[in-house]
Amino acid sequence: MAFVHTEDIMSRKCAICGKHPHVGHNVSHAHNVTKRRWLPNLQRVRVVIDGTPKKILVCAQCIRSGAIDKYKKAS
Repeated sequence: MAFVHTEDIMSRKCAICGKHPHVGHNVSHAHNVTKRRWLPNLQRVRVVIDGTPKKILVCAQCIRSGAIDKYKKAS
């Protein structure tokens, strides 16, 4: 059994807005119902927090809206 670091495990949740998976049903034409999940479009982004670079999960909407500075150019 492998040891798992708890700080390495990230839930499927946006670190900025808190967007998370939603659950619902696939409904066929015959109305057969099966459970499914709608997952957010999460991207692993490298950011600097308190002077140290870290990787966090951020949804694409937060990246596009400018809530996070992903494309910062090095000068």
